[in-house]
Amino acid sequence: MQKSDGLQAIEKPLASLPHAIRSHILERLRSLTRYEPVIGIMGKTGAGKSSLCNALFQGEVTPVSDVNACTRDALRFRLRNGSHSLMMVDLPGVGESAQRDEEYTALYRRILPELDLVLWVIKADDRALSVDEHFYRKVMLAYQHRVLFVINQADKAEPCHTWDLADNTPSPDQQLTIEAKRRAVQHLFLPHHPVCVVSARTGWGMDTMVETMMCCLPDRASSPLATQLHGKLCTAPVKKQARDGFGSAVGDVFDMAASSSFLPASVRAVIRTVRDAVVSVARAVWDWIFF
Repeated sequence: MQKSDGLQAIEKPLASLPHAIRSHILERLRSLTRYEPVIGIMGKTGAGKSSLCNALFQGEVTPVSDVNACTRDALRFRLRNGSHSLMMVDLPGVGESAQRDEEYTALYRRILPELDLVLWVIKADDRALSVDEHFYRKVMLAYQHRVLFVINQADKAEPCHTWDLADNTPSPDQQLTIEAKRRAVQHLFLPHHPVCVVSARTGWGMDTMVETMMCCLPDRASSPLATQLHGKLCTAPVKKQARDGFGSAVGDVFDMAASSSFLPASVRAVIRTVRDAVVSVARAVWDWIFF
């Protein structure tokens, strides 16, 4: 079965609806299959934003620099896999200077409303989080439900020389440091979502982070984002989350249509009846639409 076959399977149960309603719902459903998620990534210079993007998604995102900030403005990159795409917005790192952060405030406030999710990256060994906290309180608080904090470079957590190279895992002493850092970020920012800890360089913690990220995304964004993940990160649980999200997004289309007070009660009843059938089909053909 191809993507077009999957869409046709979704369309069939709509035949019992009036033409105008059917056309409206069908266009909304098609837009779901074409949706392009917009993901922002931010954090202080040197936090490893670009390396995290490269670890998550297929293909290069931005140049990676260990020393100097390499993104001074909001840079957009489109990742494409087949007929699906993802827009990455690489936001400039905060904390370089007070003057520059003031300039960035207007930039962030303009861009934040269009983002489905913001990955806020913090270095595992960064103890100076006052700038991050100030910027979060000043600019991000209204969008906290869209922010996922990611502590990166877990392999550099003290004592960094004890990282288990054979198993690619932190040592027991590093685990204590990492957990203390996680609690500190949780206490400082009081985030809406769980704090993730990863090592983008080694890949440690990335699978858990992806599962958390999928839970944070709007339903419309989870499936197209899943198509852009590196294959090893697009696990069965991640695909299930995306499939369930797509089913919920499809259901929302019908719920919105059925809530219109301008429609006769009989038509709204038909919409609600058709809804469950279409959601069931959408879940069944999800693989063919997105993969």
